[in-house]
Amino acid sequence: MKLLIVESPSKAKTIEKYLDGAFTVRASVGHIRDLPKSNKKAIDIPAGFVPHYEVSKGKEKVVSELQHLAEKSKEIILATDPDREGEAISWHLGELLSEDKKVKAPIKRVTFHEITKEAVTEALKEPRDIDQDLVKAQEARRVLDRLVGYDLSGLIWKKVRYGLSAGRVQSPALRILMEREREIRAFVPEKYWVLSGLFETPKKDKLTLTCAEEPRDEKVVEHILEVGRKNDWVVSEVKESEQKRSPRAPFTTSTLQQTASSRLGFSPSRTMQVAQKLYEGGHITYMRTDSTNLSKQAQAAILSLVNKNYGKEYAEAHIYKTKSKNAQEAHEAIRPTRIDKESVGSTEEQKKLYRLIWERAVSSQMTDAKLLKTKIVAIVSGDKSIPEFSANGSRVLFPGWLKVDTAARGEDVELPLVKDGDKLKLLELNSTEKETQPPSRYTEAGLVKELEARGIGRPSTYASIIKTIEERGYINKEGRTLFPTDTGDVVSSFLEKYFPTYISDTFTAEMENELDDIASGKRKYVKTLKDFYGPFSEEVKSKEKIEKATNMGEAPADMLCPKCGSKMIIKLARNGKFYSCSRYPDCDGARTLEGKELEGPKETGEMCPLCGEKEGGKLVVREGRYGSFISCSRYPKCKFIKEDEEEKKRKMTNVKCPVCSKGHMMERRGRFGIFYSCSNYPECKNAIKTKPTGNICKQCNNLMMEGTKTIPERCSIKNCPNHNPHKLNK
Repeated sequence: MKLLIVESPSKAKTIEKYLDGAFTVRASVGHIRDLPKSNKKAIDIPAGFVPHYEVSKGKEKVVSELQHLAEKSKEIILATDPDREGEAISWHLGELLSEDKKVKAPIKRVTFHEITKEAVTEALKEPRDIDQDLVKAQEARRVLDRLVGYDLSGLIWKKVRYGLSAGRVQSPALRILMEREREIRAFVPEKYWVLSGLFETPKKDKLTLTCAEEPRDEKVVEHILEVGRKNDWVVSEVKESEQKRSPRAPFTTSTLQQTASSRLGFSPSRTMQVAQKLYEGGHITYMRTDSTNLSKQAQAAILSLVNKNYGKEYAEAHIYKTKSKNAQEAHEAIRPTRIDKESVGSTEEQKKLYRLIWERAVSSQMTDAKLLKTKIVAIVSGDKSIPEFSANGSRVLFPGWLKVDTAARGEDVELPLVKDGDKLKLLELNSTEKETQPPSRYTEAGLVKELEARGIGRPSTYASIIKTIEERGYINKEGRTLFPTDTGDVVSSFLEKYFPTYISDTFTAEMENELDDIASGKRKYVKTLKDFYGPFSEEVKSKEKIEKATNMGEAPADMLCPKCGSKMIIKLARNGKFYSCSRYPDCDGARTLEGKELEGPKETGEMCPLCGEKEGGKLVVREGRYGSFISCSRYPKCKFIKEDEEEKKRKMTNVKCPVCSKGHMMERRGRFGIFYSCSNYPECKNAIKTKPTGNICKQCNNLMMEGTKTIPERCSIKNCPNHNPHKLNK
């Protein structure tokens, strides 16, 4: 038996189909080991930043199955993704399998950038050892993120508010958003006027011309209108010039995310999810890349298709220069694996994204578009004090690559035929008062572009960076626009004040470059981490004595405490900023930013059953996101929450927990909505996404749960085949 291991079940399914039973193909289902979640001792710093890994929660069964299969195998091939994260997964798999003394087969590594039969079979001919430099680069990234996250987050907990976080890459991204937000706040609008005239040409055609200047002075506007309405107008210049528009490079991760956002309305994370499915199905090349390179075979196939479908006059080979200096040119841009397939995908989203990728890849090997640009300029006859008025037109002479990428074409603007010296009859001359606008907030696509330009993050992380700062509550997304929250403002301001170096563009980009240098063997793991962590930890320690950032500014003079009449200050709560009495804790008066009085927690007269005797904790009524609830007054040190018995009965199901056999599954609400977990929590942490049906899965003996209209019931375990029962018989 031969065993081949990949990351995802769908990738395993596609590859197994290509290998005709030569290999047993299984999936690790992503990373199988990681650092312990809440333990800084996971990294032995004195020993040389040695990480201590453990099998990820829920992956014990996967590891056991893989070890069992490996014991029976005469050959083991690791075929995870062709980047440093994929290399790390292979290394962890290799380590776990090697620990099993019953595993005797050699363990080798292969990579491919597309999941096609040809690519997979060719890769299997050239197995190699695991690239330890790539592994060390991923390990350095993981350790760095943990060290920065723990140290900075711990300080923010103490100095700003409990539960906040900071990160090596997320914090610079948040800073970029806040810099723009401060520009918007500081912006002072100015009035200006747009002047336009409607004219009639000698051939009785209508022509709209716009003033080349936008005056800021109303007297100037009145002068232009007065003179323009009294005098004759004449065409002073007609310019026609032929211009070329060159095709765009095939997609990288960044440009795919940007274009999918602007044209399809996909968020970066959604784009990557859909692209992942296309890749695993064998339809596109690997979707995490910063290379614009195409293989010679792919380029030849595209040129052949263009010749055949559009004509030889449309075909032209192009080689594009990759902007990223650390791009791996051995990798390819994102392209279809079969260029003759114009439409693939099992969902509408997949079909749309595939079509976008196909159009960009094909158009990249086509000729320039030829455009005729026209400009008509008119002046007031005999008065040089009046600015020029003009109109611009454009017409496609030869579409070239725009034949395929039609969305990039835009509309033709045809101007009437006039010549120098033609007199124009003025029909209307008007002005429109406007105001200058502040800079626009970043969209998701705009932020991805900015992160790439500044060297912050890598193709594999752009989407997760945005997702992280959104989940942390530092930004809100309205449509495609990103708005920093009060919490995001406070956290970013704190880091900018006390740790400007570590969240700067320069530092973050240099750190990314150093990780790339570890991957290429130019830098050493220990030295890189030592050079960073020594100064960083001292910097964090030096801030231990700074005052807690409780005062975010003074409240307006007329905003007085509702309880004692004292001045108020701005403070940060979990749900944003509020006004607090300056005499706190002697007075707990508070208001919303709109001025409404806030009532604090009210005591119930009961002691906390967990800490009341020892610590004096009392039960209080609080207002939360989902209404009022009763908890300990010592929160967050004591996290006791008293449950309403009637509400508890309503939420309880009659389905017994199969894990502990003591509790029953009950409805709960978390940050991602309603879910069901064991009533015996925290002793039992069994949880599922939707309501249990009471039935047991025949495949894995776990709980079945409610599904969808098309799948009324499915297994609660995502990795179980019965999670998608409609696929079992296919």
